[in-house]
Amino acid sequence: MKKTKRIALAAAGLFVFSGTAAIAAPKIKARETSIYATEQAEDEIGAAAVLRQGSKGNEVKEVQRRLKQWGYYSGSVDGVFGSGTKAAVIAFQKKNGLTADGVVGKATYKALGMSDSYNVLSGNNNNSSYTSSDLYLLAKTIYAEGRGEPYAGQVAIGAVILNRVKNPAFPNSISGVVYQKGAFTAVADGQINLSPDSTAMSAAQDAVNGWDPTGGAIYYYNPAIATSAWIFTRPTITVIGKHVFAI
Repeated sequence: MKKTKRIALAAAGLFVFSGTAAIAAPKIKARETSIYATEQAEDEIGAAAVLRQGSKGNEVKEVQRRLKQWGYYSGSVDGVFGSGTKAAVIAFQKKNGLTADGVVGKATYKALGMSDSYNVLSGNNNNSSYTSSDLYLLAKTIYAEGRGEPYAGQVAIGAVILNRVKNPAFPNSISGVVYQKGAFTAVADGQINLSPDSTAMSAAQDAVNGWDPTGGAIYYYNPAIATSAWIFTRPTITVIGKHVFAI
């Protein structure tokens, strides 16, 4: 076998034995090749979306706006990723348990509540400090966690999430709170990916507008199915539907 052919096979992930041994070159199924190509393309797209010191544009501006809103950044929201923005990103990453490298990659985008293909909004609705993507994620969580609950109970779930955002013991963003490891059953079982209905959207908007039926709760649970002994020790504020709301 020619050297160039051996190199090509090795690059394709096939095993080649030289000398008198047999050449083991298992065929790759077309579907496996397609999956590999898709994953490779996704990796390239993700890499292209990374923001780091020296980056410029509207996505940098949105990162700066969010970091400034949450108290990590004090510089100008100018869309220029400088040393000040990098320091703010590192502080945010440390707070949210991410690799503190000052680079806005996939995990940091997610914690910021942004996607790799985020398009900056022209403005915030109702003068809210949250964007429409924040509102939609809040509605998805409400729907996944409490779509069978009364309306006030759905607003209450949204209020708990927002109360956590404001609490220094939790991440500083809706996305950070929702996707915090072990925080919500709906994330663990995949129901977070369901599309919210109009009721959940309205409940999210009411929560963002300031309605808190819980009176400041940062926890809630269904006593009929809860398995954590610790959660039962939390002081109860109120009960709405099947959920107990506590601090």
